[in-house]
Amino acid sequence: MENIKEKLELLALGKYNNDIENLSVKELYDVVGTYVISQISQEWRKSNLAHYSSRRACYFSAEYLVGKPVYKNLLCLGIEEEIEDVLNSYERSIKEFESLPDELLGNGGLGRLAACFLDSAANLGVALDGYGIRYRFGLFKQTIENGFQIEKIEDSVEYNDPWCVPCREDKVKIHFADGDVLAVPFDMPVISFKTQKFSNLRLWQSESVNEFDFKLFNEQRYTEALKEKNDAENISRSLYPNDSTDDGKKLRFKQQYFFTSASLQDIIKKYKKYHCDDYCHFPEYITIQLNDTHPVVAIAELIRLLTLDGCTFDYAFDICKEVFNYTNHTIMAEALEKWDLKLIDSICPDIARIIINIDKKQQNEGLKDKSVQIIQNGMVNMAYLACYVCKYINGVASLHTELLKSDVLSSFFNLYPQKFQNKTNGITQRRFLRLCNPKYSSLITELLGSDDWIYDLSKLKELEKYAQNKDVLDRFIEIKKENKRELANYIRLRDNDSFSPDFIVDSQIKRLHEYKRQLLNILVILELYFEIKEKSLKDFTPTVFIFGAKSAPGYDRARGIIKLINEVKRLVEADEYVSRFIKIIFVSDYSVSYAEKIIPASDVSEQISTAGTEASGTGNMKFMLNGAVTLGTYDGANIEIVERAGEENNYIFGARVEDIRKIQNSYNPESLYENDAKIKRCLDALVDGTLSDNNTGIFEELYNSLLKGASWHKADNYYLLLDFEPFLNEKLKLNLDYKDKYAFAEKCFRNTCAAGYFSSDRTIEEYCNDIWKITKEG
Repeated sequence: MENIKEKLELLALGKYNNDIENLSVKELYDVVGTYVISQISQEWRKSNLAHYSSRRACYFSAEYLVGKPVYKNLLCLGIEEEIEDVLNSYERSIKEFESLPDELLGNGGLGRLAACFLDSAANLGVALDGYGIRYRFGLFKQTIENGFQIEKIEDSVEYNDPWCVPCREDKVKIHFADGDVLAVPFDMPVISFKTQKFSNLRLWQSESVNEFDFKLFNEQRYTEALKEKNDAENISRSLYPNDSTDDGKKLRFKQQYFFTSASLQDIIKKYKKYHCDDYCHFPEYITIQLNDTHPVVAIAELIRLLTLDGCTFDYAFDICKEVFNYTNHTIMAEALEKWDLKLIDSICPDIARIIINIDKKQQNEGLKDKSVQIIQNGMVNMAYLACYVCKYINGVASLHTELLKSDVLSSFFNLYPQKFQNKTNGITQRRFLRLCNPKYSSLITELLGSDDWIYDLSKLKELEKYAQNKDVLDRFIEIKKENKRELANYIRLRDNDSFSPDFIVDSQIKRLHEYKRQLLNILVILELYFEIKEKSLKDFTPTVFIFGAKSAPGYDRARGIIKLINEVKRLVEADEYVSRFIKIIFVSDYSVSYAEKIIPASDVSEQISTAGTEASGTGNMKFMLNGAVTLGTYDGANIEIVERAGEENNYIFGARVEDIRKIQNSYNPESLYENDAKIKRCLDALVDGTLSDNNTGIFEELYNSLLKGASWHKADNYYLLLDFEPFLNEKLKLNLDYKDKYAFAEKCFRNTCAAGYFSSDRTIEEYCNDIWKITKEG
């Protein structure tokens, strides 16, 4: 401990010319992070060299949601108590870091999955390295003002970010039609749990080739002098820039090309250094996983780089067919990216030319059907490009993969059935149980007699023998209640709100989208309000409904749903009687760190997407692992959760995929509205003055979207009114069941027992065996 203390003191003096007790929280965070990096640097470097010299998988993703690396890194190195003791001697604490923002390198499940995969690869000893973008501002910081979402800037780089180590010697040049930029890599270690193994996450930051134009600056034309610098830095300034204009679309495509080109140049450089100059061995040592369509332009870029180095187009194309694999994450049409070929040509003319050549090659093979054609009406379908070229294509849950085969990508499945696989998503138990729920983790370790479950989550199955043990269930109930107290205190500090730990905690925390149906949830809660107020619903167990979600800035309807949630919250809080039974909390700026508090405290996991719309979901797995029941539809990974934990231990409701297919052409939500008094009064509340949208018209727009539709969709496109009554009834059934505390605790505990399959360790092992063909170390 004295050694740690001395090194931290020296870092504080060397970096900030100050004592530890006088450092700001940001400075202290930087000092602790810098110390950790210094302790692992030698082993981290060894791990990287081992990856480069063997067959390795490279994971291309536009998002990585890593939360706050400090807590997990200290845990994995086994030094969190030592660091805390040292800081306590200065009357400081690692808990202070909770006030700092997360690394904002992602938006939702896509980024969190990528982070889980790197964690699992490190723990399994798999040569997997991530590549992405080092966004300066990442996703916006969300605040709620008068019920509305307000977006604000959060500068991640401001916090010195000790976990991202600059590697300027590896910078590369990226060529665009309007000028070159530099891609400068920053490496982030992903540390295994107490075994000194690593994955590496390389994030690219865009910089200008020339800092500024001195001639223009000297002429006092200051804005023009900095234009090149600002234009270059815009590329990595923000995650998913608004693409409602041509300029926004160009910037978003530039982002995708920027990081894929930089990553491929880096991969080729290391291949040549550690293997050979001859590309005939390239597929033996390199496999690349494209995480959704954002990095699919990498296919054309690798062909460009190889042909530039002397390969023929056909030879380069054949290499791409062996190297690339594609993970599809959605069946939603708007998420299957399409780019205007003219736009691509204006930014990267060489890439446009190569895509045209790939399209011609496809047609020369006789594949001219529009259901597979890459270029149609001047638009490039990136999913089709991936499906045509990639060696393997995978979905991320059983139902999702079957829908890809039978519907979304059926033509490709008919052509290339051997390409298609399922790889059900998973989560890392290191972060989403051991780190975020230490009390429950200790109980599990005690019951199992070891902490082997941290390395092998299938061990949880052995807990089943305790599922009806009242002493164990009493301890489970008490841990859950203590977690609720901690969450209530956290929300009080973060959002100036709170709840009683005696309440049921019912949580829906996920990206705001219509198909995820936060709107259905708040409408049913509104119905509960009406029934409790009129006293037709009696003996309702008090429940806090927690929402956490961000809307894309340009997604007006989603923003309207956030306002509606907060308006129903206001309505409930204004009623002294109803507020004894219902509490609504909308947590602002929902993040990985917030999830780590909410999930361990939750009794109920809301997973209520329209059947056939959610590819998989991973939040459902995190709640399950921490002992919550799923209240959800037969969709995504919910199906596999129910198969393993039992439908009797969860609450499943609503129309299934086959039910929706039967009625989709005849479905009439207006008839449901006219004939169901509960639905009618909840929808009428949107427009009769019960709820106020501050004269913005957004509640009327929500009302019309359900009953009349819009130019781009039919009425009630996600079947909220169809599932309204089944959802309400299942919510009430769960509420009643909760009164039998042991029976309900057993349901929750059995979910934990059955969660072993949903470890991302299992998912990565499947990728290794079936797609990447990589063996684990040792």
